[in-house]
Amino acid sequence: MANVPDQLKYTKEHEWVSEVSTNRYRVGITDYAQVALGDIVYIQLPKLGDEIGAGKVCGEVESTKSVSEIYAPLSGKVVLVNESLDSAPETLNKEPYGQGWIFEVEISTPSELESLLSAGDYASLTA
Repeated sequence: MANVPDQLKYTKEHEWVSEVSTNRYRVGITDYAQVALGDIVYIQLPKLGDEIGAGKVCGEVESTKSVSEIYAPLSGKVVLVNESLDSAPETLNKEPYGQGWIFEVEISTPSELESLLSAGDYASLTA
């Protein structure tokens, strides 16, 4: 069974969201997603300063099995990207909730937070 930390919020597309500070959130892919993908060999990160829209593609992850798009869970501006993933994309497999975070977004529409899933809802979705 996949690891689903209680303190995070989730999307149906298998991204997790963690509050860093007021209106700033960290985003990554879930344990379930990295297991389904298999060995991750490449990640296309969103660009610093990009304006992203909730539900829109903002990057992609490539594994030995497939290519999967990363969807923005929230609308806003990309204010930080995890550049260490460029040289070590396998970190997404090893630490999806730790060092494997993908980017941080300064959100523009706080009401979008209400559409994210709780850990229980996400666990039910992936059971």
